[in-house]
Amino acid sequence: MHRSFLVFAMAFIALMVGALFYAARIPLQETAQVSAVEPATVDNADKPIYPSFRLPDIEGVERDFSEWDGKHRLLNFWATWCAPCRREIPLLKTFQDEQSGNGFQVIGIAVDFPEQVASYAETAEFNYPVLVGQEEAMAVAETSGVEFIGMPFTMIVAADGELLNTHIGEILKADLEHIVKVMTMFDRGEIDKESARKALNFL
Repeated sequence: MHRSFLVFAMAFIALMVGALFYAARIPLQETAQVSAVEPATVDNADKPIYPSFRLPDIEGVERDFSEWDGKHRLLNFWATWCAPCRREIPLLKTFQDEQSGNGFQVIGIAVDFPEQVASYAETAEFNYPVLVGQEEAMAVAETSGVEFIGMPFTMIVAADGELLNTHIGEILKADLEHIVKVMTMFDRGEIDKESARKALNFL
C-alpha cells in the first residue's frame, strides 16, 4: 500500500512538472513565431524586386547590371552542358539583332566554369554580353523568388530595373514575340506595369 502510494505520488509530481514546463513554453513559442513571421510578411508584401549584381564577363572584366539601365532586359541563365540552353542561343542572337534598337537587351548569365564558357563562345559568336558565375550566378537567379530553378531560365526586367516575371525552360520564338508585344504596349502606356507583369506570366 505504502509503495503503491509512493509510485502514484511520483507519477503525479512528474505529470505536474511536465504540465508546468509545457505551460511555461507556450508564451515563448507564440512570441517567437510572431516575431519571425510578421516582419517578413510586412517587408515582402507586394515589394517589387530590383536585381542588383556584379559578375565577370568572358574576358574576366567585372560588369555591373546597372550598366544596361534604361533597357528592357532578358537575363538568360544557361550552361554549356545544357542542350536546351544551346538551342536558345541562335534565337536570342536574332532577337538581339532585331530588338536592340527598340530598347531590349539580352544578357547571358552562364552558370558554368569560365574556361568552358570562353571556349564555347569562340564558336557561338555571341552578339550580346555573357557574364559568368556559379554560386554567384545562381544567387542572382534566386532573387526571382522561384523556388526551383532549372536551366534554361530567363528573368524579364523592365527598363527601370524592376523584375516583371520569369520564363522557366527553353524560350521559343513565340515567347519572345509575346514579350516584345507586351513591353511595347507598356512603353506606349496602353497597359500599366501590373498588367504587363500578369501578361508575362508563363507559369
